[in-house]
Order: sequence, then structure tokens, then C-alpha cells
Amino acid sequence: VPLPRLGCDSMGGTQSLALPLGKGPHHVGCADVMVGHTRQGLFLRLFYPCLPSGAGAEQPLWIPRYEYCGGLADFAHRSRRWCAPLLKVAIGSCRVPVSWNGPFKPHGSGYPLVIFSHGLGAFRTLYSSVCSELASWGFAVAALEHRDHSASATYFCTAEAGREEWIPYQRVPQGQKEFYFRNKQVHQRAEECVRAFRLFEDIKNGKSVSNILHQDFDLSVLKDSIDLSKVAVMGHSFGGVTAVLALVKEPGFRCAVALDAWMFPLENALYPEVPKPVLFINTEKFQTPESVAKMKRLSSRNSQTKIITILGSVHQSQTDFTFLTWKRVSRIFGTRGTLDPYKGLDITSRAALAFLQRHLNLEEEFDQWDDLLEGIGDSVVPEAPFCRSNL
Repeated sequence: VPLPRLGCDSMGGTQSLALPLGKGPHHVGCADVMVGHTRQGLFLRLFYPCLPSGAGAEQPLWIPRYEYCGGLADFAHRSRRWCAPLLKVAIGSCRVPVSWNGPFKPHGSGYPLVIFSHGLGAFRTLYSSVCSELASWGFAVAALEHRDHSASATYFCTAEAGREEWIPYQRVPQGQKEFYFRNKQVHQRAEECVRAFRLFEDIKNGKSVSNILHQDFDLSVLKDSIDLSKVAVMGHSFGGVTAVLALVKEPGFRCAVALDAWMFPLENALYPEVPKPVLFINTEKFQTPESVAKMKRLSSRNSQTKIITILGSVHQSQTDFTFLTWKRVSRIFGTRGTLDPYKGLDITSRAALAFLQRHLNLEEEFDQWDDLLEGIGDSVVPEAPFCRSNL
């Protein structure tokens, strides 16, 4: 069943419901990577600069498996009533505009690396727009699929040929306080980010690392093309606070970009331990005073930590859903604010690029967007004005 293709754009015309192409100078390739035969292994979708593959290049499915549809859980908040049916429709029809297992483009001095952490009830593919945008500007981006029961669903392949073991989403058990449940999860998630860093270290050091999913994407091609002195961690919502905690656990992470971070699960004792700068890119309708106060504790300790808010945006504006629902429907169910989603992606990605250039010491021209880091620009403000939160 094809995904509905036509909706109204801001000019009153028609608009396809599809994910955007990256605007950077590089073609983007994409591959799924699974390492290890237990849940202590890793599962990620890798976005990377690739060589042109021609007009017939295959594009990956946005939603790779039907099993992800029923477990969206808390990811969609009020919109979860329609998100699962939308995903079922999207199976086999909506594709990411990148080259599936495209030929990796070698880089003599190495691409900077971003480890990306998904939100609660999400999974590795739901941030394809921002991940492919960063890759188009010359980053390798590893979008993890967490195995702490916070993904809508995920799986690993056991050593027995062809057998998959699925890890379902888990709600807070009855009678257990949410903080303790989520705090345990955020620590596991941050450890998985560290394990992803170690994976790329192993590849860099020439160790044999087998991708048990695809023989047609050989991880050894990354060996001399990833610069592990320039690594950042990034995430959305639960993934945003995961990124903050990962800075504590891994000195190799130089900075973090937190998209509308859900700060609740992080224990207070850890705030003084965050050693590196964080860029908080908030939406207008999600944050609470308590959450923003936690962000400001970090910015008061590190002058390079920045907090900005994108006006006219909602929590799902930083996900792919904002591009894949009609304007009127998305307003009703909260997947899109008043800001055009393409403009929202531009602000998010440009602010992130400016921040990454500054703290990864990149020799690019991303500093042309430095004003965004101070909340200067159309539809962006410094700090976090309090509106009605959707938390």
C-alpha cells in the first residue's frame, strides 16, 4: 500500500510526503551494521559520504521491518493513535534518499564521527533526515538502536544461523518509580554509545570486525577514513540526555548535541561531572522549567555550553515524522509546529555544524552559522522561553 503522496505546502500547492535530500556537497551512503551475537553487541545504521552510485542506486527502507510498527509506545505521545497505522502503510513504500550500501568515499585525513542516540520508543531509522544531512557535509554518523528496552522494538541475531531474538519496548513496571527505571536505562544507553566508540577504535586499529548483517558492506573500508580525535555524541529526547551522560563516561567524546533533551533521568550528582560542552537545541513546546534548569546548571559551569530554542517547533519537529504527515493532520496530532519542517531542519543542522566545527576543530566554513549558537536568527532565540509543555 503506497504512502499518501500529496499534501498542502505553505504556498497552497502540492507537496510530496518524503524525506529531504542532504544539502551538503557529498553523496550519502547508508548501511546497517550489527556486531556480536548477543544483546551486548551493537546495532546501528551508518550514514557516510559515498561515491556517486548512478540513477539506479537502491534506497533503503525508512521503516525496515514490520515488527517496529506496534511498539512505537511513548515516542509519538498524543499521536501514537495514528503513528502505528502510518508506519504499517510506510513499510515498503517510504525510502530514505541515500544510496543503500553505496561505495564508501575514502578520506585521507578522516571524517569526523557522530554517534547518534534515538528517543524513547523510537529506533535507528527515525532520524534519517538529520543523520543524512550531517553525512552530506562530511561526517560519518552512527545511529544506534538501543537494547535497554527503550526502542519501540529491536533484535539481535544469535549464533544459531538465522535466528533473531527480539527485545520489546518496556513501560515502567507498576509500583516502580520512573526515575530509577529510566536512570538505569540511560546508563545502559550511554554505555552503548561508548561501545560504539570502541567499535570504531577497533576498526581504526585494523582489528577484524564482522558485520553479521551484510557481507556487501565491509567495515574495514572505514579503517583509514575516520578521525577518532574528532568524535561527538548527539541524540533526541531520551537520546539527548544519553548524549550528555556519554560525555561523562567517555573522554574521547569532545562535545554533545542534545535535541530537545529529556533531562529527567539523569541523577543530580552527575551534573558537576560533565566535562565537555553541550549544545541544547530545544523546541518551543516541550521543555519544562525543571528540565531547562538542569541545562542551565551545565551552562553555568561551562561557558561553551549553549542553549537555544527553535520557535514554532514541537518535540517531533526534530524527527522524520514532521516530513511524512500532511500539514493539517500533523497539527492535530502534534508532529509539526507552525514552522516549516525544512526550515526547522536547516536551523537544527546548521547550529549543530557550527558547534561541531568549533569543538572538533574542523577546517570547514560552518562558522558562518555561529550566530545560531547565540540564538540570533529567524525563528531561533537564546535560552528557553517557557510555553505550555507537552511533557
